[in-house]
Amino acid sequence: MPMIRVQLDSDRNTARQVVRLHQAGGIHYDSRDAARAEVWRRGHTPAAEPVFVGITNGQPVRLVYDVEVHLGTTHR
Repeated sequence: MPMIRVQLDSDRNTARQVVRLHQAGGIHYDSRDAARAEVWRRGHTPAAEPVFVGITNGQPVRLVYDVEVHLGTTHR
């Protein structure tokens, strides 16, 4: 399945919280839902739950998710 990489603007405190949750085996549901919504906004249908990849070092800090999408299905 094809993947789309999504970057979501965040703040440092939230980014640290998401990383801690991920390292502990947890999920930050708000950012995962936002990643899914971004895929829909781009016109693709998610095929699986977004997977947290990490954070960027820039300003603003961004949360990075990979999301599998269905091949050949787009909507606008």
